[in-house]
Amino acid sequence: MDVAVLAGVSAMTVSRVLNAPDRVRAETRARVLAAVRELDYRPNQAARQLVTGRSGVLGVVSIDTTLYGPAATLYCIERAARHAGYNVSIASLSSLNRKSMEEGVQRLRAQAVDGVIIVAPHESASDGLRHLPAEMPVVAVDAGDDIPVPVVKVDQAAGAARATRHLLSLGHETVWHVAGPADWLDANGRIDGWRGVLEAAGRPVPEVLRGDWSSRSGYQLGRRLAGEPGVTAVFVANDQMALGVLRALREAGRRVPEDVSVAGFDDIPESAYFWPPLTTVRQDFGQVGSYAFHLLLDRMAGVEPEARRLIEPELVVRESTGAAPRDR
Repeated sequence: MDVAVLAGVSAMTVSRVLNAPDRVRAETRARVLAAVRELDYRPNQAARQLVTGRSGVLGVVSIDTTLYGPAATLYCIERAARHAGYNVSIASLSSLNRKSMEEGVQRLRAQAVDGVIIVAPHESASDGLRHLPAEMPVVAVDAGDDIPVPVVKVDQAAGAARATRHLLSLGHETVWHVAGPADWLDANGRIDGWRGVLEAAGRPVPEVLRGDWSSRSGYQLGRRLAGEPGVTAVFVANDQMALGVLRALREAGRRVPEDVSVAGFDDIPESAYFWPPLTTVRQDFGQVGSYAFHLLLDRMAGVEPEARRLIEPELVVRESTGAAPRDR
């Protein structure tokens, strides 16, 4: 086999990497996967299924959205699976309630998938995750904590806390918050982190302003904030809404960061090119995808993985945050 020769391993080792990668040392696995990519090798799925009893296909259930976070998560799951020789079948749903989730999983089961990853960022997904087929290996991403399947997610509260502490450290008396929709777990986790820091510091906790993740809603709420002279710092729950806030402040003559500091969340590729470049919280979607994939492999192998894996986010400080006006 050309892959085995190029990687300097046996054909059996190549087979193990493609069918049971966790049983192969990381260094050897990386060498074999590099050879697979270089030779553009595609395993014969029919033969593979006869030998292993598996289809070599994983299913992913996700909400149908173009939002950066869910879309990036989906891409990184697919990339991790593809690099290990798996194909991915995606069931995109308009909502994540129990009925739609059961229908999505059934569609994937009809394709004989070996396991399923469910990207479940909505509160409404919890009921569906409690009623999945017991024999189907399942891992959830961005789900709640009270479900009977392993969960991988970014620690949203920790990321929000980092952004809020950063703004307080610059001398701001308090931090206003433009939040995401109420039925999104990520949005509520960010509220918890923001509020927890303010309360621990004995600072005023302003009213939460709810947006819908869009730049338009950020702009509308930013106009309201621009009319409040006491607002000097704003933590926004995603970068798209932060873009709208920045425009509203600029139109109102409120300079960023001289008059108002603004921090976002996600670190979308464009955030470094906003004006001013946006301070934000970076989520490692590559880690999320990789962990979810490997936890699913554990479940497929009959190994019970850890119940929850939290990925720590990173604060990226740019020019949109600065010292409170009185300190200049």
